[in-house]
Amino acid sequence: MRIVFWISLFIAFYTFFGYGIVLFALVKLRRLFKGRRTVAEPGSFTPNVTLVIAAYNEADIIEEKIHNTLALQYPAGKLSVIFITDGSNDATPEIVARYPEVRLMHQPARKGKIVAVHRAMEQVTTEVVVFTDANTFLNSDALLYLCRHYKDEKVGAVSGEKKVDAGETGDATAGEGVYWKYESTLKKWDAELYSVVGAAGELFSARTSLYQPVPPETILDDFMISLLIAEKGYRIAYEPLACAVENGSESIAEELKRKVRIAAGGIQSILWLKGLMNPFKNPVLAFEYVSHRVLRWTVTPFLLILAFVLNGIIAQQNPEFLYVGLFLAQGLFYVMALLGWWMEKRSLKVKILFIPYYFCMMNYAVVAGIIRFMRKQQSAAWEKSKRKKV
Repeated sequence: MRIVFWISLFIAFYTFFGYGIVLFALVKLRRLFKGRRTVAEPGSFTPNVTLVIAAYNEADIIEEKIHNTLALQYPAGKLSVIFITDGSNDATPEIVARYPEVRLMHQPARKGKIVAVHRAMEQVTTEVVVFTDANTFLNSDALLYLCRHYKDEKVGAVSGEKKVDAGETGDATAGEGVYWKYESTLKKWDAELYSVVGAAGELFSARTSLYQPVPPETILDDFMISLLIAEKGYRIAYEPLACAVENGSESIAEELKRKVRIAAGGIQSILWLKGLMNPFKNPVLAFEYVSHRVLRWTVTPFLLILAFVLNGIIAQQNPEFLYVGLFLAQGLFYVMALLGWWMEKRSLKVKILFIPYYFCMMNYAVVAGIIRFMRKQQSAAWEKSKRKKV
């Protein structure tokens, strides 16, 4: 029982903290022997680019997105913009049509985001394609920073940085911002060691020649598309100076809905991308993929529960200081999470409780996402999460 407890606790700790420590140490060693990875100056390499933006019923924000897009800095004549509004039944297509500088692709049928993206990709002829969401806003030189990485022929895709604006009113969704700051750090180290393991759809780009259509039932299309490129032996670079900013979720319920969908897509991706876990094909990529993604989306949430239960049994049978202390520490953490949940329901703001609450919510979402995927209840068609007005 004790062996199972310590293995469970170790894997859980490694998943959320230990991997970051090991990764940082490996990056330091790489710098010692090979130096830092070098990257071209922004603007020194500017291939022709197509920016693809999928929008579904975004009438309240689409004009602001268009203005943001048209303000992007890139050499004249080298940037094309496509807005796909398939299935939108509000004024989104009409608003986009007012702007001749961008191309509108619209059809009444809603077949899901990835089907719409595949349709747009049939029209893309530029060397690089950039994907971004309709509800995220880019810094003006984001494309210059993204595209500089393609000077390196080993780079097949580049992920930008997602930033969450939680606003000044701190609530439980503030944990989303903390989570993404930690994720950004891990991505930076992943990329420096070898490659980012999966890009987020808020902002990522790829060499058009490497784009591989994924099945229409794909839930995390951006994740799959980027990792299929990595599977071909190309690196996914990370560019923290190309930022996609979006507002935090309107409520913890909206964030939970989004996380469950991501978790369902995560287990689908793991089943479809089994080859990435083969250490004989690409050992560094396999190490990063398993450590950063697979453990989080499979066994770790269950091991957290197992470690807590076994710890309680061991502490009761043999109340040694170590086991009692570990059990009390875990118990205190979960009590703080419950208090965070209770206070969020009553709109009370104690930020120190929001991180334990958000952590537990994320792990609950993984369990719920696995169940939803196994029951085939998760649709590939995206459902917008309501965002804060900040």
